[in-house]
This record gives sequence, structure tokens and C-alpha cells, in this order.
Amino acid sequence: MRRKTLSGQIYTYFLIVIVLSLVSVGAFSYVQSSQALDGQVKQYMEQMIDSANYQTDSYLQAYELLSNAFSSNSDVRAFMEIKPDDAYEYYVYSDKIKKFALASVESIVTLYKQLNMIYVVGQHGRSVIYENQNLFNFDPVLVQEKYDNLMKMTPSDGKIALLNMSIRAVDQGSVVTMARKVRGPSYGDENRGVVAIEIKLTELAKTWDRVSLGKDGFFFIVDDTGNYIYPPSMGQRKPNDELATLVLASGNQTFLHKYNGGERMFVSRKSGYSDWNLVASMPVKELRRPADTIRTTTIIVGLLTLAVALWLAYRFGRSIIAPIRGLKDSMRETEKGNWQYIDEIDRTDEIGGLIHSYNLMVTRLSEMIERVYEAELEQQKNLLELGESKLERQRAEFQSLQLQINPHFLYNTLETINCYAIVQDSSEITEIVEAMAFMLRYAVQTNLEEITVANELNHVRNYMIVLQHRTGKEFEIDVAIPPSLLLEKMVRLTLQPLIENIFQHAFPDGVESHHYIRIDARKEGGLFQVFIEDNGTGMKPEKLAELRTKLEENRLAEPEETGGSRRGGIGLMNVHRRIQMVFGEAYGLSVDSEWGRGTCVTMTMPETARPKLRG
Repeated sequence: MRRKTLSGQIYTYFLIVIVLSLVSVGAFSYVQSSQALDGQVKQYMEQMIDSANYQTDSYLQAYELLSNAFSSNSDVRAFMEIKPDDAYEYYVYSDKIKKFALASVESIVTLYKQLNMIYVVGQHGRSVIYENQNLFNFDPVLVQEKYDNLMKMTPSDGKIALLNMSIRAVDQGSVVTMARKVRGPSYGDENRGVVAIEIKLTELAKTWDRVSLGKDGFFFIVDDTGNYIYPPSMGQRKPNDELATLVLASGNQTFLHKYNGGERMFVSRKSGYSDWNLVASMPVKELRRPADTIRTTTIIVGLLTLAVALWLAYRFGRSIIAPIRGLKDSMRETEKGNWQYIDEIDRTDEIGGLIHSYNLMVTRLSEMIERVYEAELEQQKNLLELGESKLERQRAEFQSLQLQINPHFLYNTLETINCYAIVQDSSEITEIVEAMAFMLRYAVQTNLEEITVANELNHVRNYMIVLQHRTGKEFEIDVAIPPSLLLEKMVRLTLQPLIENIFQHAFPDGVESHHYIRIDARKEGGLFQVFIEDNGTGMKPEKLAELRTKLEENRLAEPEETGGSRRGGIGLMNVHRRIQMVFGEAYGLSVDSEWGRGTCVTMTMPETARPKLRG
């Protein structure tokens, strides 16, 4: 079995996709365009017929007004009653009818050119015929013959009838007659005559000639009896022939009919006024010529597109297969352990990306040992840092142990002193010894554990008792912490060292009456903050900057500085680090100070989270 190549599959799929696309698009476009063009041509023809129909009705309605004026004129109706042999009455009424016709026509200027003649014929055989200010006399026998035809073809109810006839043979076929019966002057008289108006089709045809139907299209009119009204060439056809029958049967519908050897489209509109059928006709072949042109163009363009697309598919297949084959050969060499790179040849497509990924894979494999070595070094470094963190914690606990100074021995000693003070009835010694004992008992816990704000404040109170006995001065600390915050959690032995630090550094010349220390607390933004504020000497800017730098660098316990700057307590740095070791490095101390105005130390801890000792 022959193996299928990738290039052959690509070429075959391209051929199938292109052929299907061209055939489907071409067929769909041809069908849609043919339907759209047929609809547009049909709509165009219907609009033209509707326009011609509207204008024709407008012209005929204007003549109906003139006919109404004649049929209701008293002189015309009186003319119907004269005696056939009374020449005087004939002359009088003929003159009156002429003057009335002249005045009526001149009052409607638009009717003047289309008007051929107006005539009034009575059943007595006398007639008045008016043509452009002239009166004509016709043979009475001919008049009687025309009268009989008019009486037969006009409705008895006085309505208008449009007839394809003329009173003169020379005008036959070039005019259309609007006729209606007229009653006598007495109420309830029977029909005594006919008033007829002949309209020139040549003037009215100017409206119909505006219907543009191309080279082989034409326009014609058929009345409701099957007679051809316009154009005169259609008058040679027999009334009610096949075409006229189809037109009358279609009403306002469009139909196809084979005419003069070719299939044609006929669009018919029946006038609601004249009962004429106005018809426009065009050859179907001419209607569909644009669609045929589109079909031919589509086929030619499709074949050219197919040839170009197949050539592009061939080139595209080669451009894909050649790099893939090169990549395949290189991967075989890589399987053998020969790291072989492929030239990327400045390709930015997916193939170029694949080649680039292959080269990158080979490069990364060669770097793998170095990366493993670097990872091992990084792991050792992390272990060293972890050891340093543990050493830091042990150093802090060692310092805490140093502060105890054998607290059990001191506690027992203080109990002995307290007993002697009670025997000697010395309340001062008793008070200071009890405060010192409570402080030692509170500090005997060396592990970092959580405690409440109330416990820390009690520890500060005991410290103040001892301090007041040492200095001999009474000094009160202003505690403004809301009662609702007294049970919040904080780190053991953090508040008293800050108070001790204030007495050592904020009041170097001693505590005066205007001095104060205020402790406050609040919850805000998920944080619990304790503020220790004094109005002592404050800190110089350079000293404040140095302290803030140490807080940011998290330097733990350092050797005691000389000059008394670090006397007593474990200091700010150890309190800061102890808070971080319990709650995390996002918390701790921050210091704001102004030289000569005082200092505010802020202790920041989480609001509700339970602290956990870090390993």
C-alpha cells in the first residue's frame, strides 16, 4: 500500500476546499443575484405602470369634470327637447352650447391640447359638434347611426363610458371617446341624448411614452372588453385574442407569456377609474441578461481563481514540508545523542516557532546540569537563612533569660523580705516587694506567647509602683484605651519596656509636673494599634532616621551602646522583633518624634487574627 505524503494530503484538501467554495459561492451568488435582479426589474416595471396609471386617471378625471358640466347644463338638457324641424331653437341652443363649451375649455387650460371635439346628440337626430371654437354639421343619417351606437355602449345610470371610437372616420384609432347619457330638463325624464368628449391619444400618449422598457420592451392598453386602446399598432390585433384574454384574467398580477416567438414578462395594472388595463412587457432574456453576465463572469473568475489557488497550494505545501523534513532528520540525530541545531532562516510563522522550540530544547538540555547545581546551592542558602532566623529567636530568648537573673531565687528572696516588712509593719516595703514579685512572676515565662492588653497594663502598673518608690516622685500614666479593647491580644512584655524607655530617654532631667505619658489604642482597617505618647525631649532627625532604618532592617538584639542611650530594658529593637516573630514581619513598631516636643511609638498588630509562633 502506497504511503500518503503530507504534501499530497495538503494539495488534495486544498483542491476540495477551493472547488467546494467556488462552486457553492458561485451557485449561491448566481441564484441570489438572479432573484434579486428579477425582483428589482419587476418592482421597477410595477412602479412605472403605477405611475402611468395614476397620471392617466388624473387626466381622465379632469375630462370627467368637463363632462359633468355639460351633462348638467340646462341649455344642453333643453336642447334634447327641441323639435327636429325647429331651426330657430336649434340655432339658439347651438350658440349657447358653443359659448358654454368655449368658456369651459378655456377655464381648464390643461385640457385644451388633448381635446379633439365635444358633441351633444339628441334622440331627435339633431347634434351640436364643437371643435376648437368651430361648429360642424354632419349628415343626419351618420349622426343617427353614431347616436344609436353611443346609446348602446353607455350605461343608463349616467356613468361615464370610455369608448374606442370617433364620430369621424379620419380620427378613428387616434382618439378615445368619453360618453354619458343625458336626461331631459324635467325631473324623472328618461335619457334623451348623449354628451361625448373625444380626447386625443397623441397628447395622452406622451405620459405613456415615458415608460422606459429598454430596446425590446413595449407598453399597451386593453379596455375591459378586450379591445386594444394604445398603441395604434396594437389596434390591428383582434379583440379578445389570447394576449388580451390573459391580461384581463391576470388583473394586477405579473405573468409570463410567449409572444412573437420569445418568452416575455407582462406586468398589468387595472385602472380603478377607467377600467383600462395598462400593461408593460419586456423579454425574459433581456431581464436576465445581467444574471447571465454574472454567471459567465463567475465561471471565468472561478477558473482563474482555481488555477492560482492550486499553484499557491503547491507552493504552500512545499514551504511546510521542507522544514518539517529537516526537523525530522535533526530529531533523529538528537535521538542518537548528537545535539544538532537547525538554521531558523528568519521564519516567524508556526514552522519557525517549531524550529526555534527545537533549538531551545537542545540548548536547555545542555544547561540542565548547571540549573540543578544552582538549585542545590539555592537550597543550601535557604537552609542557612532558616538557621539564622532560628539563631535570632534563640538570641532573643537568651536575652530574656538574662533579664530573669535567676527569677526563682529572687522571688523567694523577695518573699522573705516581704515577711520581714510585715513584721516591721512597713507598708512601703510591702508594696514595692509585692509589685516586684508580680513583675518577676509575669516575666518568668520566657516563651513568646499572646497576652491581653489588661495583663500588660497591670504589668506597667506594678512597674510604676516600683519606679515611684525608687524616685520618690508620684507620676500617673494617662490610659485612654476604650474598655472594649482591654481584652485584645498582644505580645507579652512589650508595653512595659516602652514605658521604661520613655523614663530613661524622654525625661533626662527628671519628671516635671507638665510631663505626661499617654497610652491609647484603636481598631482600623483590620489592624489593632497601641499608641504610647510622651511630651519629653523627643529625638533629633538624624537619630530618628537611624532608628527607623534599624526597624526596617529588623536588626535584633545588638550590644549595649555606651553613653546611657540603651540603659535598662531590652529596648525598642527587641520589642519590634518580638512582635514580628509572633504576628509576622508586616507588623511591629513605628516611631514618630520631634525634637523638643515629644515622641509617639505605635505598636501595630492584627485586629482579630490569633497569633501563631513562627517555626
